Amino acid sequence: MARVSDPTTTFPREILEPSDVSVTMLLADAAQVADGKLFILGGGLNAVGPRPQPLAIALLLSVPWDRANISHQWSIELLDEDGHPVPNAQDPVAVRGRFEAGQPAGLQPGTPLGVPLAINFATLPVKPGSSYIWQLLIEDRARPEWRVRFHVRAG
Repeated sequence: MARVSDPTTTFPREILEPSDVSVTMLLADAAQVADGKLFILGGGLNAVGPRPQPLAIALLLSVPWDRANISHQWSIELLDEDGHPVPNAQDPVAVRGRFEAGQPAGLQPGTPLGVPLAINFATLPVKPGSSYIWQLLIEDRARPEWRVRFHVRAG
């Protein structure tokens, strides 16, 4: 766990280290979060297309108990086979947000805290016959296991 000075306050804020959180990440036809649960339709895809189709990233973050009630930044970006960001118009395909794990009443202390996230896309700027990687970053840091690779079938 690292402490970083936040220029907006005089107090240090705590940052999640990549080793502090585990991530389950799936490519799916669709996903949503409701009542703190992750609902996945057609999860576990590793090949799509070749025609454009809706896709979703389903994420379940597991945060240590002692890291509850601390806000963290996350982002997910689409990379090509060579690890370069995939452009959509002028900007790379990426989504950013914040998450904060809460400690539900009655949960035994020490229990990891789940944070479900669902990100849906109508279509993506991908090419048939190519492979891509979704890369998750938390506090601008990544881990090799925070990736999901997929291939777009040739037309």
